[in-house]
Amino acid sequence: MSTSTSPAAMLLRRLRRLSWGSTAVQLFILTVVTFGLLAPLACHRLLHSYFYLRHWHLNQMSQEFLQQSLKEGEAALHYFEELPSANGSVPIVWQATPRPWLVITIITVDRQPGFHYVLQVVSQFHRLLQQCGPQCEGHQLFLCNVERSVSHFDAKLLSKYVPVANRYEGTEDDYGDDPSTNSFEKEKQDYVYCLESSLQTYNPDYVLMVEDDAVPEEQIFPVLEHLLRARFSEPHLRDALYLKLYHPERLQHYINPEPMRILEWVGVGMLLGPLLTWVYMRFASRPGFSWPVMLFFSLYSMGLVELVGRHYFLELRRLSPSLYSVVPASQCCTPAMLFPAPAARRTLTYLSQVYCHKGFGKDMALYSLLRAKGERAYVVEPNLVKHIGLFSSLRYNFHPSLL
Repeated sequence: MSTSTSPAAMLLRRLRRLSWGSTAVQLFILTVVTFGLLAPLACHRLLHSYFYLRHWHLNQMSQEFLQQSLKEGEAALHYFEELPSANGSVPIVWQATPRPWLVITIITVDRQPGFHYVLQVVSQFHRLLQQCGPQCEGHQLFLCNVERSVSHFDAKLLSKYVPVANRYEGTEDDYGDDPSTNSFEKEKQDYVYCLESSLQTYNPDYVLMVEDDAVPEEQIFPVLEHLLRARFSEPHLRDALYLKLYHPERLQHYINPEPMRILEWVGVGMLLGPLLTWVYMRFASRPGFSWPVMLFFSLYSMGLVELVGRHYFLELRRLSPSLYSVVPASQCCTPAMLFPAPAARRTLTYLSQVYCHKGFGKDMALYSLLRAKGERAYVVEPNLVKHIGLFSSLRYNFHPSLL
């Protein structure tokens, strides 16, 4: 006489069959140890990781960053104070003749004395240009001072070494008396002035617009050389409106609106899944190949890369200029933007047709023009500049923070 078995009894019987050597138990333990123990312990101080313990580390790390920035600002100040001045119209920092291939325009305002942001940026560009040597002979440094007051000490110091365009020098500016012009619109107008001055003064092939708190990475010139002379000869890239050299690290995760990242994320799983499966099957002495195990390791690797932080895995691309990726741009932000000369002239026309305000800054204005004008723009990954400014030129920030 047969007796029926309850579902609970069947489940208990199956659980009893599981042993420490079973694949399911081993993979479960691996998941718990990885995501519950090892990854949190290893990544709790990684600023752009989901495992980052913000309440424990953010204030201390922000203060350490500010102290380090103060030291680097003082070092940049001493760098230029010890540099012999030009005593003439030709600057000694860097001069491209007769017509530059690339103009590096640094836009600066006077903000937060002591940090010397613009000195940090220019000194790093100078050092990298010297290291670059003859390959960068067609590069021209150009400073664009858009400070309304005459108190911008760093811009005055740099005028001994770098060509400077002063937007408000010798003019009676009534910006402060015009209630219709807000700080966001003024920032856009300053940007237009600096871009136009770069084109009119040098007539280059490319203009790199850099804000005064965006320090270049060590690889910037080899990567730009590769991108502009090799990659941007491709038809779909040649006519781009601009190329962004920076996107905030906090916005570089896979779970974001950019669909290209989803494809990359799946690609990570397809690459690492079979590899980790082979390693597991070898060390666990499992015969053959298991598709369920490969699916597990694909999802496991995708989850690990996302939670640790895509930003940190992007750093592997710095091994070679050819490994840098170029993907469609999103709207934020503008610390470093590269414009081909024809596209720069189109940008001047486009920006003259829009009005910026709170919630619609120049970065959003530029991004909105892509669809409106049928243009394309791209961003290079990983970033080619570091954003060091915790003090905004648009808003008062009494409690600067890394996040």
